[in-house]
Amino acid sequence: MLDPTSELELFRQENIEEISQLASMEMLGDVVAKKKCSTIVPERPSYPDSVYVMAANIFQGIRIEKSPDRVIINYGNEPLPSWSQSEDESFQRSSYELAFSALKYQDILETILIDSSVFPSNKIPNHLSGLIIVMLYDFQDRKFQPRACPKNEESISEVQEVESLLHSCKTKLAASLARCRIKHDALSIYHILPETVRKQEQRASTLPLYAWINTGKISPEEVYSNLRMKGYHKVRSVLYLEDKVFAVDQHCDDVLIFPAHLKKDLVNMDLFKDYKLIFQDKSRSLAVHSVKALLNMDDDILMVNTGSWYTVAHMSILTNNNTSKIFVCGIQSQDKESELKNLFAKMGCQNIEILYETFVSIETKDQRLQNVKVILLLPRCSGLGVSNPVEFILNEYEDTGLLQDLSQGGPTKSKLEILAQQQFEQLTHAMKFAKVQAIVYCTCSVYAEENEAVVMKALECQNQGIKMQPYRLSPPVLPLCSLREIQLSVDKFFRLEPSDVTNGCFLSILTRERDPSETVSVKDVLARAAAKGLLDGVEVGKTSKREKKRKKSKTSLSKAPANDNNGIQMTITEFVSQESKASTSRGEPVTTKTALPSNSVFQVRKPKPATNSLLTTYSSRPEERQVTLRRRPEGKVFPLKSVEIVLPPVMFPLSNSQGARAQMPANHVYYRLVGSKAGRHSYVTSSAPRKGEKAKESTPSSCVRHPRPWL
Repeated sequence: MLDPTSELELFRQENIEEISQLASMEMLGDVVAKKKCSTIVPERPSYPDSVYVMAANIFQGIRIEKSPDRVIINYGNEPLPSWSQSEDESFQRSSYELAFSALKYQDILETILIDSSVFPSNKIPNHLSGLIIVMLYDFQDRKFQPRACPKNEESISEVQEVESLLHSCKTKLAASLARCRIKHDALSIYHILPETVRKQEQRASTLPLYAWINTGKISPEEVYSNLRMKGYHKVRSVLYLEDKVFAVDQHCDDVLIFPAHLKKDLVNMDLFKDYKLIFQDKSRSLAVHSVKALLNMDDDILMVNTGSWYTVAHMSILTNNNTSKIFVCGIQSQDKESELKNLFAKMGCQNIEILYETFVSIETKDQRLQNVKVILLLPRCSGLGVSNPVEFILNEYEDTGLLQDLSQGGPTKSKLEILAQQQFEQLTHAMKFAKVQAIVYCTCSVYAEENEAVVMKALECQNQGIKMQPYRLSPPVLPLCSLREIQLSVDKFFRLEPSDVTNGCFLSILTRERDPSETVSVKDVLARAAAKGLLDGVEVGKTSKREKKRKKSKTSLSKAPANDNNGIQMTITEFVSQESKASTSRGEPVTTKTALPSNSVFQVRKPKPATNSLLTTYSSRPEERQVTLRRRPEGKVFPLKSVEIVLPPVMFPLSNSQGARAQMPANHVYYRLVGSKAGRHSYVTSSAPRKGEKAKESTPSSCVRHPRPWL
């Protein structure tokens, strides 16, 4: 292995030879030059003229401004004419990638142009300076070889003019580039970049593709089957695999992962053309799944700064089975609204409502948002956790200014402070909505100033004068995270560091402290359990209007207070206890049974086969006092209701009244539990005749013949 000194010396010799070859080629004339160029095949297809134009316009808007005393190259303010292909996704991606690459090497490219005496020049108009920069980057990336123009492409005069200029100066440009590399002791132009930018490029080269399944149009099993038919097979990890493979994300079970090199093959599949699979960054799927885990059945959602409309669509698909509404704020264009509605219709989204106001201008008592219980806040951030900013901008419709910060390794301190202040204002405004119970705050930043600092500052600044329960930090919710991840998250923040597998992500969940006087309905408990995946296979539906009317009629007909059930239960327990004590004093065996709640549903296994009756009896004899449960053969279980039976005193014929009074047994109250048909309690006494029946005449002789007439 060569040491660094000898390797650098070899590199210098190679550059000297390359410069001498270029110089001799130019001296031999155009014939020799054309002959040599014809024998060289470009390493990759060249860009068409329209891509150069759009890339130049993008670069014009994001370039780094120099101080007036250092300005040598003037870029002007006039953009080049745009072209109709700007709506094509592949066309946009190529243009943004070229503009971003030129931006990263702006200083080096300007140095090369000045050192080679191309600038300053009175022959080059200022509005072509940006075009020269992007075309020079592509020219040196092709190692100063001619461009293979695509067939049937319409040429653009400005592009042809700049290309002729660069070709006429290619020897000087190559020599200037070699001197620049030697000056920085860099093996290539790539090694001149800052370390943070180089690491970002390395991660971007291996970053896999994430796509969520539109379960409103297709099931995961159907997607797996469709992919297998196309030659894909399921694996645990797609990293460093060159085959046609896919994996399921560990945090979101409706998100699939593909190797990056399969992008061209995937976009041509019907699954993606029909919006059954949608490419999107994993951080957005984490955010919507966190919201889903916090929802009850009828809760509405407010989404702020969503960026990509695919995020809104994903939230809609996850709540299709609920009656929730999704409010999206910040849409200020009628044309944009019609375009979005068309997109949502193609994706099968039905519960989205668009608001025209910005979030901070929406009143906290807005009547439209009174049922909003969760706010998803995706504030604009520095985005330094994003490894592939071009894909992120195209998918999330972010401002192209993000490229400027990422090309320099991060935003300036002043810009970071501005972003943090905007994030704090939005978070504190979200906390003012009285009916909201939870806030999900998510960024793609790695700076604590935009993440933990903003959240903690907002929690500390909560207005204690308002009569609302304060917010507190909540840990990541299941099934979003494993138990191990929750235990490791001591500060209750969820983080994903930028890596070869995923972009960086920060997630914080704020929930209100529950009011001690607040009661939670059974429907909300079941809905939350279903949202967390705890009721797999159990369908939690809405209460029908007929059931609501029936419950209302039962409530109006019932005259017993709500706490009568508890009183009856206490009476049963007290009676059994008294009888047990009495039996013990008489030396009789005692069988102890647990009292049954009056409104509970029981399913008891019996050694004997069940009959068609549903009956629970209490025997008067302690040894026979037990609970017998029977259920119907259909397997249905019914609630048991308490029935009170008041028995009259028994009179015995004795010679004197005192003896009779001494031997007269006390009034006993017995209970039996029967299935309630009307859903309310019935209190029946033996002395009260039934409706439509005549009261039986009492016969004194019956008391003699039956000392215990209730048996």
